[in-house]
Amino acid sequence: MTHTESHITDYRVYGWVLLALLVLTTITITVTWIDLSALTVLVALIIASVKSFIVLRYFMHLKFESRLFTVFFVMVLGIYLLVIVLTFFDYLLR
Repeated sequence: MTHTESHITDYRVYGWVLLALLVLTTITITVTWIDLSALTVLVALIIASVKSFIVLRYFMHLKFESRLFTVFFVMVLGIYLLVIVLTFFDYLLR
């Protein structure tokens, strides 16, 4: 199976992605200093999920793949969110 299409992404896009990841990392570190009690972990996980979406979209080139891969990603993300929600129910009801 030969896949000969190439996708050239401008360096500015990678610069914006780097800046977004750095800002989100800074926000994650700042959130750990703020006392949100049980919500601190939830906020950190949401930010980590956004960062992983950015990495998948641009560095792993999910943006240029077929819609089937995007559907698979959304399904995995849904299962991930379900596990996180069930974990937080266990954590909050202790």
